[in-house]
Amino acid sequence: MALHTSSQQSAMADINVTPLVDVMLVLLIVFIVTAPLLMQAVKVDLPKTAAVAPLKQTQTIQLAINAQGTVYIDQRPIHFDILETELKNLRAATPDINVQLHADENVKYGRVAQVMAAINRAGISKLGFVTLPQ
Repeated sequence: MALHTSSQQSAMADINVTPLVDVMLVLLIVFIVTAPLLMQAVKVDLPKTAAVAPLKQTQTIQLAINAQGTVYIDQRPIHFDILETELKNLRAATPDINVQLHADENVKYGRVAQVMAAINRAGISKLGFVTLPQ
C-alpha cells in the first residue's frame, strides 16, 4: 500500500485565467477605439457615364409660417380655415406633390402641429422641413 505524502509533486488542476482576462480586455479596448473609425465613409472618385433620362419632376409647394402664425402658400397669405381645402385642390391637380415647410423658430409649436395635421388630412405624404445649417 503506497502512501501519498504532500511532498510529492502533482499536476495542477486549476488554470490561471488572469492572463486570458488581460488579453481579452486589451482586445476589447482596441475594438472600442477602432470601431468608430470603421464607420466613416470612404471617399471615392465616381466614374463618369453617359447622361440618363432625368427623374420625373414633381411640384413642390413652399408652405411658410411666420412668427405671428400666418400661413403662406408660395408666398401668398392664406387663411388657416381654407388651408386644407387649398392643399386638397393642389393635390388633386398634382397627385405626387411635395410640401416644404418653412416655420419661423419663434412660432408656437401648436401652430406648426395644426399645419402639419392639415397637410396630412389633405392626403399629402411628402413633407420636408427647411432649416438653416449652423
